[in-house]
Amino acid sequence: MPSSQSAEEEEPQKKRAPWGVIALVLLTGLALIRNGSGEFAVGPPQPASAAAADSRVHGQTRDTGPAPLPFSLADRVKIPAIQVDAPIQPVGLDAEGWVDAPPAEDPNLAGWFTGAVSPGEKGTAVVVGHVDNNAGPAVFYGLGSLKKGNRVEVKRKDGRTAVFEIYGIEVVDKNNFPGNKVYSSNGKPELRVITCGGGFTKENGYDGNVVAFARMVKTV
Repeated sequence: MPSSQSAEEEEPQKKRAPWGVIALVLLTGLALIRNGSGEFAVGPPQPASAAAADSRVHGQTRDTGPAPLPFSLADRVKIPAIQVDAPIQPVGLDAEGWVDAPPAEDPNLAGWFTGAVSPGEKGTAVVVGHVDNNAGPAVFYGLGSLKKGNRVEVKRKDGRTAVFEIYGIEVVDKNNFPGNKVYSSNGKPELRVITCGGGFTKENGYDGNVVAFARMVKTV
């Protein structure tokens, strides 16, 4: 794996894969967080229907807002409302075309998908993480309890922090993953935070993904 410095130097020259292609891969790929055990007495919280992204504002272009940041590796994610404070490691696609997940044995670790923009750049960044593992709840166990207006802070390796505000959170069908809806970009810096959710069976694991939709509201 290249050092952070070489990655910083090389990444801006990489050609980003078009979301139309990535979304197809992720229709099954986001079952990456497929190790979620779901075998606890109380399952992870699920989003309320009222928290779904409003179609009237989803993807809406705003004339105002902070200017996009340049590329920088993601370093840490904080979601104060659910007490998340976790390091981020880069993740890509594995040999089978799945989005690679952070190691399941580390419950407090998130992954930034390198096939998308970095958090704070123009476009839609993607951060993923496990909902649970064999030992219990993991980093994004509480994601489904978030509400519109909650903040997600992503600290970057360049020392800047991109602050995002959630405008929708919902469960989507893993087998019919709505890639265009989840990954669409309006040319502004946005973020999706994704984990497993929905129903669970031992045979197939979770049947959905919890997706938090957020837009950047400031940088610090």
